[in-house]
Amino acid sequence: MRGSTPGLEGLRLVCAGFYGAAASGQPPFGVVRWGLPPQRGVARPSPAGTLVRMSEPEDAFDYVVVGAGTAGCVLAARLSEDRHVRVALIEAGPMDWHPFIHIPATVGAAISLRSINWRFMTVPQEHLAGRAIPIPRGHVVGGSGSINGMVYFRGHPTDFDDWAAAGNPGWSYREVLPYFLRSENNDAYPDSPYHGQGGPMNVTFIKRPNPMTPAFLEAMQALGYPRTSDFNGPTTEGYGPRQGTILKGRRVSTATAYLKPARDRDNLSILTNTRATEIILENHRAAGVAVVDSAGKRSLSVRKEVVLAGGAILSPHLLMLSGIGDQAQLYAAGIKLRHHLPGVGANYHDHLAVGVLMEMSNSESYGLSWRAAPRNLLNVFQYALFRTGPLSSNVFEATGFIRTLPELSRPDVQIVFQAARRNPHPFPFPLGHGYAISIVGLNPSSRGSVRLAGADPLAAPLVDPKLFSHPDDVATLLRGFRIGRRVAHSPAFARYRATEVGPGQTVQDDAAIIEYIRKAASTVHHPCGSCRIGNDEGAVVDENLRVRGIEGLRVADASVFPRVVGGNTNAAVVMIAEKASDLIRGIAPPRPLDLPRAQTA
Repeated sequence: MRGSTPGLEGLRLVCAGFYGAAASGQPPFGVVRWGLPPQRGVARPSPAGTLVRMSEPEDAFDYVVVGAGTAGCVLAARLSEDRHVRVALIEAGPMDWHPFIHIPATVGAAISLRSINWRFMTVPQEHLAGRAIPIPRGHVVGGSGSINGMVYFRGHPTDFDDWAAAGNPGWSYREVLPYFLRSENNDAYPDSPYHGQGGPMNVTFIKRPNPMTPAFLEAMQALGYPRTSDFNGPTTEGYGPRQGTILKGRRVSTATAYLKPARDRDNLSILTNTRATEIILENHRAAGVAVVDSAGKRSLSVRKEVVLAGGAILSPHLLMLSGIGDQAQLYAAGIKLRHHLPGVGANYHDHLAVGVLMEMSNSESYGLSWRAAPRNLLNVFQYALFRTGPLSSNVFEATGFIRTLPELSRPDVQIVFQAARRNPHPFPFPLGHGYAISIVGLNPSSRGSVRLAGADPLAAPLVDPKLFSHPDDVATLLRGFRIGRRVAHSPAFARYRATEVGPGQTVQDDAAIIEYIRKAASTVHHPCGSCRIGNDEGAVVDENLRVRGIEGLRVADASVFPRVVGGNTNAAVVMIAEKASDLIRGIAPPRPLDLPRAQTA
């Protein structure tokens, strides 16, 4: 809220968050909601194959962006810069009013809110002890960028070089780096050519990390890993503090950084609580989007393009509901085929992670306990008055990217330090004290799919990532787990006298560790690849993000990743949206940047 003092705004955020003023997801502080009223008693859409009559001219737009998530907010803001076009942004969820979204340390509470999380689940995973794995996805303006961990990491440079080498010109690191820089305002590296200044997304270090963080850094040093001062600089390999998208103690998402400054434009319509149910096709061209809201069914006509930005689950879902996908699968779901494109929903994958979980009586970690209660109360007032202190941290303050085998050309594992006890049962805040070392497999080989459950557009899709199904993924996490355990038990942590509770010291041999991983692993919420870019028969979009065989239709979100980047994905999605906005508007790409890279030892 620009123009307000940190104390007053912080107090309102904390009071609303901790005393339930906005627990229903309604706008706090009496703010008027943009778009349409909340969904109540929504009429179900028409069955698949029913013709949808185009609406009156007031529902005609040049561009319709489906999904106001990380990519959608960027696209809507950039496309509406041209005041001669009309842009509609469709979002199934509400505006991002809830205070838990904006207080960095309440990220766990934000994810737990049913009103702003789609709460998708995988189908039972054969290789993870038959468990259905949660897939949190933002059901709110800002999308998953409104409920994620706010980590800023682009990926390894060779990740993007691999995209280009697979037949996707324009997607090498030197070619996409200018788009990363365009979006970035990095307050820690004002003179670095590897970072941007003046972009919408503020990137910063946590000002006062938890007192346990130096112990993690010392542990990594003791194991012989190199320290890096900048994970997005000359090398991504090594360990160190990491940066997040935070500004003045509040989350920075594309909703706050891109969309908020643009939402009062006369040529931009933001339709919240509005569900897209079908892309209307006329002669293999996207002519509109059918939607359902609290008033019932209607459609938006499109003069130029429809851009899907629903993410790796909902973008392929909407394509399939519209008859674009694999013929046999659509027929089985009761959907009339409009265009055979077998790659839709295929190649879905995610990062898998497992933790070494430690508990302790020492109260230095983040957490709720009687011993820590006075300190926590002071922290609440500190945040309310100044927007500083532990509540201004995203909790994930340090990490390491390492190679578990010396012959590898890039890191294959991420070691993530969390200065908080991992609750054994779901709860939005850490109860008691401890710490966790999470091991993330960065380059998964397991591939799965997103499929329709049937013709009902409101039914959740079937998501089957086939996690841990490839033997390479098993071997990588096993190697990483052994390293992570050494970090957790390093002499640097000795003074905390912590006890390993997950899996416990009795679990030592390879078979027992792998069994633990099968029972305890989960994803780190980086789904991607289900509408991948490429020039082969399995690709869904071309190098310009146009859906193959359909005019006036593009996809611009994490679903177009041919392969997940080796780390957090939010920054890469912002880059894709920035590049997509240039492609859509016919703007020439910026000059590629050739910056020095450190050589792998």
